[in-house]
Amino acid sequence: MKKYHVAIVGATGVVGQELLRVLERRNFPVASLRPISSARSAGKSVRFRDESVPVQQLDEDSFEKIDITFFSAGGEISRKYVPIACQADAIVIDNSSAFRMEAHVPLVIPEINPEDVRRHRGLIANPNCTTAITLMALFPLHRAFGVRRIFAASYQAVSGSGTRAIDELTWQTKRGAADQEALSMPGTSAFAEATADKVYPHPIAFNLLPHVDGFLETGYTKEEMKMQNEARKIMHLPQFCASVTCVRVPVYRAHSIAVSAEFERTVSLERAREVLAKAPGLELVDEPQNNRYPMPLSVTGTDDCEVGRVRLDCAFENGLSFWVSGDQLLKGAALNAVQIAELL
Repeated sequence: MKKYHVAIVGATGVVGQELLRVLERRNFPVASLRPISSARSAGKSVRFRDESVPVQQLDEDSFEKIDITFFSAGGEISRKYVPIACQADAIVIDNSSAFRMEAHVPLVIPEINPEDVRRHRGLIANPNCTTAITLMALFPLHRAFGVRRIFAASYQAVSGSGTRAIDELTWQTKRGAADQEALSMPGTSAFAEATADKVYPHPIAFNLLPHVDGFLETGYTKEEMKMQNEARKIMHLPQFCASVTCVRVPVYRAHSIAVSAEFERTVSLERAREVLAKAPGLELVDEPQNNRYPMPLSVTGTDDCEVGRVRLDCAFENGLSFWVSGDQLLKGAALNAVQIAELL
């Protein structure tokens, strides 16, 4: 088997660390590993296959003799350095949103549109984590019934915002447990301390924030519109519509999405459950009478997403409601990226 020289930009970040674990766990044929990060992290080391590998500082020479580069350092870094990596003949798998909607850049979920990888010109985009987890359940149903539109609400874990957000939830949870009233009251010193120079504009502990990413003039956020725009591209369904509310919740890891979907053809609950049970990368966990349904805790650290609470939607003539959970650091990021590399 041919082996590949692999680089990871953002190797010390939350997704970068997960990429290292996934590459190792899936025995990806790595000839050499080049972890790359900012000047702040250069000089550190990462663990890969029981070895300590020094982290290199990102610069224009970082991609020489590299076959595959994973980017997971944010859109600004991707916009600057992805073209440089491509010019060095490295194939780039980018986890940022920088190039997802570019017409010539494949946006790929391997269980859904693997054939799109063949169109790459040196760059393949990884979809938004919430989009990926939702489509793992929605696409099999689309193939069976033909989806027209969805209404959805996401429940997104803080690890989607990075290490600082994880630390923020931990600190606020401890602080709030000691003085919950003060933490929840604007104007108090505890509230000011909880929100000063933090990732989120309000306390996330003991709270919900209907605010993920920046707001657009329409009132939707960028994150909410990614669901519609990216799903159209991945499913090759330009008329697909999605009205989504994205909510940040005090959960460390794994996103969940409540979906109400309308289909073109008559929906059979029995057929829907059969389709979901057979879908790759998806487990049907749907025994509400036994308190069995998908939860963030049950999918944390697992490759497969889970779907449950499957029922005929009472507001749509041909509708289905369901609840899907998945580890956004895995299927929503690192695992999906490595699966793309495996397709290559």
